Amino acid sequence: MRTVDFSPLYRSVVGFDRLAALLETASADAATGYPPYNIERTDENAYRIEIAVAGFRPDELNIEVKENLLTVQGRKAANDDQRRFLHRGLAERDFERRFQLADYVVVTEAKLSDGLLAISLKRELPEALKPRRIEIATGEATGLIEGEKAA
Repeated sequence: MRTVDFSPLYRSVVGFDRLAALLETASADAATGYPPYNIERTDENAYRIEIAVAGFRPDELNIEVKENLLTVQGRKAANDDQRRFLHRGLAERDFERRFQLADYVVVTEAKLSDGLLAISLKRELPEALKPRRIEIATGEATGLIEGEKAA
């Protein structure tokens, strides 16, 4: 397992500690490959995360968004029946996947179909951040109220 030491980064930059923390989290999450997932861009401001959750029921999955962090958890219910496996290749273990979301990215829906959990995301910029056109006034009628005449 390879680890990266970000402490030199902390010594040379100020105010980028969130970015360094994101890099540390990403490198730690890359160590585990279960469950596999895809991230797809479906439109200019829309994304989809597909996670392979074969064998999990909807009530065994939990999706939560808190402070730009999307967390998907799978908790398998206890299997108390006495089954004797000759080979057990299907992973039925608990998992937790975390995805750091950019500002203004919200979860719009989640669907479970054919063993794939599809989570749809959309970037929704507030009106104050969207580009807007500014009209340019001419210098002739400055300071006049509508209906007044210049002297």
